[in-house]
Amino acid sequence: MNKVHEMLINMGPQHPATHGVLRVLLTLDGERIVYPEAHIGYLHRGIEKLAEEKRYAQFLPITDRLDYLSAPLNNLAYCLAVEKLAGITVPKRADYIRMILAELSRIASHLVWLGTSALDLGAFTPFLYTFREREIILDIFEDYCGARLTTSCIRIGGVPFDFDDKLIEKIKDFIKIFPKKIDEYEGLLTKNPIFLKRTQNVGIIPKDVAINYGLSGPSLRGSGVCFDIRKQEPYCAYNEVDFIVPTGRGIGDVYDRYLVRVFEMKEATHIIKQAINNLPEGKILADIPKIVPPPKERVKNEIEALIHHFILMERGFEIPKGEAYRSIESSKGELGFYIISDGSNIPYRLKIRAPSFVNISCLPSIGKGAMMADMVAIIGSLDIVLGEIDR
Repeated sequence: MNKVHEMLINMGPQHPATHGVLRVLLTLDGERIVYPEAHIGYLHRGIEKLAEEKRYAQFLPITDRLDYLSAPLNNLAYCLAVEKLAGITVPKRADYIRMILAELSRIASHLVWLGTSALDLGAFTPFLYTFREREIILDIFEDYCGARLTTSCIRIGGVPFDFDDKLIEKIKDFIKIFPKKIDEYEGLLTKNPIFLKRTQNVGIIPKDVAINYGLSGPSLRGSGVCFDIRKQEPYCAYNEVDFIVPTGRGIGDVYDRYLVRVFEMKEATHIIKQAINNLPEGKILADIPKIVPPPKERVKNEIEALIHHFILMERGFEIPKGEAYRSIESSKGELGFYIISDGSNIPYRLKIRAPSFVNISCLPSIGKGAMMADMVAIIGSLDIVLGEIDR
């Protein structure tokens, strides 16, 4: 009778595939995984408590640090939650600008995922290609708000800056060339025999398991579940543009999650094209002097605007008692903020529903029985960012 000798091995946090402070404790029988246990480490612990010490506008730059690969999406989710709580309606032009920034951010995040996931599996060239296009998006962000990574480019009540003609042309140039770049990525990977061998029938998440774990985003849609908050509960101007929600082949393996994200980049380009062509005229900030700071020109020339500006900078603004939850479809899934107001100028309670935290929870279930080398592909396919996981 053969004896089973189990062995414990730490994968990470220094392993390049574990991305950040994640450590996975693997119980192995030979090279086969008996049980993988995720240890999520220490990174931003306490950020929700920190929010309860900051005025509403002061917490906005901190949301950049949650998923630092798609900061505008974090800004958007937080602002939508505060606006829902305060009953603020955002101007239509601001909605369109927000949607364009959000989709650019989705592409930038997926590009990092695609490049690094391919790199984890030994393919170096896609990493160079994807970061080449990501640089163009970061240049657009820099032209828009002066920052590339932690952008803080959305405000409660609208957006801080308008698009000028030069920036619009730059975005148009990007969406013109990007579909051909996606074809390049697919030419390298989609039918590559080595890539197929490493991703097909690996890390399968059945549809019922994905639903039971509360997965969202490409991790859920890769299992064949057609759920997208942009369709289910439209925000910004998503109900005014046409786009498809991809679900892959419905098997739920690593390859399906790859197909979903590649298709999503194509759809994001399509959304941006529609939004930039139909960008409405008008204001970019709601006209609510007691919540939204007045324009600088008015502050310089009107005493009332100067008073409002001074009070907002010194004390912030108060929101009536109540509670609100608002979520968006971020690049990794459902990102939501739940806020309780006690009527003061800071949140009484704030809770973040971060997709990476929920998605990594299924790791023990899908990792059992896999080969040790497959764990690299499985972790990569979940597209986690540890800033979202450890709060």
